[in-house]
Amino acid sequence: MKKIAIFASGNGSNAEALVKYFDGREDIKVEIVLSNRSNAGVHEKMAALGVASVTFNKEQWVNSNAILTLLKEKLIDLIVLAGFLAIIQPAIIKEYLGRIINIHPSLLPRHGGPGMWGMHVHKAVIDAQETESGITIHYVDEAVDGGAIISQHSCEVMATDTPEDLAERVHELEYYHYPRVVESILLQS
Repeated sequence: MKKIAIFASGNGSNAEALVKYFDGREDIKVEIVLSNRSNAGVHEKMAALGVASVTFNKEQWVNSNAILTLLKEKLIDLIVLAGFLAIIQPAIIKEYLGRIINIHPSLLPRHGGPGMWGMHVHKAVIDAQETESGITIHYVDEAVDGGAIISQHSCEVMATDTPEDLAERVHELEYYHYPRVVESILLQS
């Protein structure tokens, strides 16, 4: 059984899509969700789906030994970032190098890096008058949004789009492609 730990900071829609995709599988399971925000909506979604979710505080994050211990105790094979808004600690990257992936709501390297998340990204794409956007699924290393790209999937940016309109189309790509890429990585490992 391959086990996934999801790191999330927000409402948990990608985490929910991942849990539902792997529900009932005997070979892959979302074991736990970790969050840096006690009030993140992901906790409520995970409770409804019967998946354990844990909040860690800043001290636990900076120290990261407690988190690494938990990941090892749970025998985690892959860390999946799903709307996680903290920089991954070097100790976690070192221990899980090549086994941490992230999803970014643009076609990297465009509109990536510090401060580029959520609606900030969609607004930047529209402000740049781009005709295409999408998602990038990539490995995590110490550079923000700098790890090797696993896959990219695109959608059209309409001339009349608001950031919210574009976000809807990008979310559709995320919910469809992210679970399948996670599955492919785990089945190949």
